[in-house]
Amino acid sequence: MTKRVNIVCLGAGRMGRGIAVAFAYAGHRITMIDVKARSAEDFTKLEADALGEVRKTFASLSKLGLLTEADVDPLIARVSVVAVGGSGAALSEAGMVFEGVPEVVELKREVLAAASRQVGPDTIIASTTSTILVDDLSGAIVNPRRFLNVHWLNPAYLIPLVEISPGKATDPAVIDEVKALLEGIGKVPVVCAATPGFIVPRIQALAMNEAARMVEEGVASAEEIDKAIRYGFGFRYAVLGLLEFIDWGGGDILYYASRYLEGALGSERYRAPDVISRNMHEGRIGLRTGAGFLDYSGLDVDAYRAKRLQAMVDLLRHFGLARPPVLDHN
Repeated sequence: MTKRVNIVCLGAGRMGRGIAVAFAYAGHRITMIDVKARSAEDFTKLEADALGEVRKTFASLSKLGLLTEADVDPLIARVSVVAVGGSGAALSEAGMVFEGVPEVVELKREVLAAASRQVGPDTIIASTTSTILVDDLSGAIVNPRRFLNVHWLNPAYLIPLVEISPGKATDPAVIDEVKALLEGIGKVPVVCAATPGFIVPRIQALAMNEAARMVEEGVASAEEIDKAIRYGFGFRYAVLGLLEFIDWGGGDILYYASRYLEGALGSERYRAPDVISRNMHEGRIGLRTGAGFLDYSGLDVDAYRAKRLQAMVDLLRHFGLARPPVLDHN
């Protein structure tokens, strides 16, 4: 699915508008369907609000240098909003449908069921839910093999990552098509099992709660903690993935650090999972042994390290923190 297929978003709220910007920017026509029955006057207002926000977003992107002011009108022309009563044509021509209505299971099932009866038999349908498991929704779909969850991170038009969560009935070929479509508009898709929280929200919830807990405990001020995240935690993980970083330093370091924190802070939440000790016993320490969570066999380790360090230097320059050395001149 690398051609410019027509995209439909069920819902014209924040998620629908963000997805509209992402696809229109990449050359696709996209229709947002207002799934709520409302008067003609109320629909006209919603349509103006939705298109106005899309226009405003494109205008802001032009100010940021991603496009010119002259590009805005042609991009906006690719986006339309239709009332639920007139959605048949858009759905019948859709190459892919994204559901973006509020996080209410019954509402999502109702909207998805209706759309699945109007699109083509092989049109891929995805929910953008951030909380509801794919298999809790798939039963409402006509031909559920073409259904899966596709979770965008806000702002959807900027954040590269999109999480794909297939269900028990999802055809593997559908996953490949969705990945190709997303990659075609510049996104970075990742596939995860049908599990609460996907990948990012699950890790994010732990990190945010721990940061809030440290404020509560008086460990540091909110300002100091956020500074630590920007220039330490976030800085490293913009270059190295979490599991890659474990391998970079060595899984044994995490194992012993976790044991200490668990005892010192008196909380099991710091306990390392079994996979950490299992990897240690199997000699999968990380870069030092050629394998950890990732496989480094046959890798030019020096070149790999140099590439990652170069990326960190580039970040230093981005933040204005790169400095020349201080030399004494006689």
